[in-house]
Amino acid sequence: MTLPEICSSLWEKIAREARFAGVVGRTLWSLGGLRPEGRDTFADRFEKRVDEAPDRIALLQGERRLTYRELDAAANRFARWALDAGVGKGDVVALLLGNRPEMPVAWLGLAKIGAVAALLNHNLRGRALAHCVRVSGARTLVLHAEFASLWNTAAAELETPPQALAQGGPVPGAEDLDAALPLLSEERLRADVRGELLSGDDFLYIYTSGTTGFPKAARISHLRGIAMSLGGVVALDLQPEDRHYIALPLYHSAGGVMALGGTLLSGASAVIAPKFSARTFFPDCIRYEVTVFQYIGELCRYLLTTPEHSADRGHRIRACIGNGLRPDVWEPFQQRFAIPRIVEFYGATEGNVVLMNYEGRVGSVGRAPALFRALSGLALVRYDIESDEHVRGVDGHCVACSAGEVGEAIGRISGVTRFEGYTDREASEKKILRNVFADGDAYFRTGDLLRFDEEDYFYFVDRIGDTFRWKGENVATSEVAEALSRAEGVAEANVYGVEVPGQEGRAGMAALVVDPGFDPQNLYGHVVRELPSYARPVFLRLLSEMETTGTFKHRKVDLARSGYDPRTIEDPLLLRDDEQARYVPLDAALHDMVVSGGRRI
Repeated sequence: MTLPEICSSLWEKIAREARFAGVVGRTLWSLGGLRPEGRDTFADRFEKRVDEAPDRIALLQGERRLTYRELDAAANRFARWALDAGVGKGDVVALLLGNRPEMPVAWLGLAKIGAVAALLNHNLRGRALAHCVRVSGARTLVLHAEFASLWNTAAAELETPPQALAQGGPVPGAEDLDAALPLLSEERLRADVRGELLSGDDFLYIYTSGTTGFPKAARISHLRGIAMSLGGVVALDLQPEDRHYIALPLYHSAGGVMALGGTLLSGASAVIAPKFSARTFFPDCIRYEVTVFQYIGELCRYLLTTPEHSADRGHRIRACIGNGLRPDVWEPFQQRFAIPRIVEFYGATEGNVVLMNYEGRVGSVGRAPALFRALSGLALVRYDIESDEHVRGVDGHCVACSAGEVGEAIGRISGVTRFEGYTDREASEKKILRNVFADGDAYFRTGDLLRFDEEDYFYFVDRIGDTFRWKGENVATSEVAEALSRAEGVAEANVYGVEVPGQEGRAGMAALVVDPGFDPQNLYGHVVRELPSYARPVFLRLLSEMETTGTFKHRKVDLARSGYDPRTIEDPLLLRDDEQARYVPLDAALHDMVVSGGRRI
């Protein structure tokens, strides 16, 4: 290299480190000494924003507008109702409210009295939804009338269903909460109502499918809720003048905490879409003068497949933030829709490992210099996929990865980098890796394989174990297999994910051993009743017998590797056809339509 090139490279490196240090500094300043034993809660921070600009718009949906003053008043009424109903500090209220202003009104009201909101996934039903209510410990549930039939499928599975209250219309068996709330005072509650509440106390329960079984309730404290919210604020440099478009589910940490929480703590305005629609996404952004939005990779891919429209570039969007944006989608998406800045990040609802790509490096989930990794406790350790265990040296400790090596991302558990775990202690313990670099230390396991390059940029590689992502959701294979095994005519079920060209994540595929009377159409009806849309297998493979390991575990790797091409697989193959409401034979022509993108799945 020439001297000018060396100087230019050195200057670029210094500038990069200075930018990173600046972001870290702004983040620490925004947290303001937040600590578990402190008294700073989400409700306190929200009320400060209300007092600063009470007449600024907080929430928008359709023709509805709520100012910060009106949102605070609605939350105060909800808090008073909860107190009158006997809900107090630490008590849990389950919320099945969907993407509408009633959701933040409810959890803000509960936060004001130190109660906990369990945010229920409205795509679940029956046993899965009942499980979520059961593990939350909620004795009270607030639901919107839209989900009345959904709730009935879950209530039938519960020995003692919680007391139900309804909004948005009458629901049989539920009290009318809409009639009760207007009768209550909108004034703020006395300061001593949450006087004993600590920053480290529970604020929300958010469900994650994890790696196995039914969804687990991740505990989110006020401290973590504030930190997650402010992470988005700093990354996007959110200002009160911004309008944040939220098309992601409010029951998830991305849409419900990082996007919505960040908007409320910055004094900006949140535009809440009832659900994601590729057709109305950018027209909505123009209509509401949106300046930022939060994405998942699948959302961006869907938008990219829509016909070109004048709204594609007629918006005022200056930045977006999210995760799972594939490199092959990133640049075409950014160019077509004229998005000036994309901030990709990596993190898990329950985890203490966070990476943020502030500089827009395509394909990277974030950058973490060595000094930052050492201070924050972030590490990659070698993992043997074949033996399904971490590689340990002669001293019994894990082996840290070097640049270019693939390993599991882990985060040191300490007073600063806490792992708050799940409501299930046993499930929490399974996420902890012990004696990692020293005897007695403990790290949170992300379950994800990452790598980093010589410039300290990190890249997502794959998910360890059986869980795969499809349609922006984690799909637990054991849960799907259990549901399939209950279907008439199914003797055994082995579920795994397969790659489909042009699709984000992996599509669900099930290898089944079936009885002579097996009916694919009946199975279709069963999976629709038992599983959320994203968890329903796209492909089926019918086997005469299931191959197992020496310990009687189903083999998945070879099945996933062989895929779903009828030219190379002798077993009968089926494809889920939602238009015909059945599984149909998958022949070579239909296979080619799927892999070419001519057949939507």
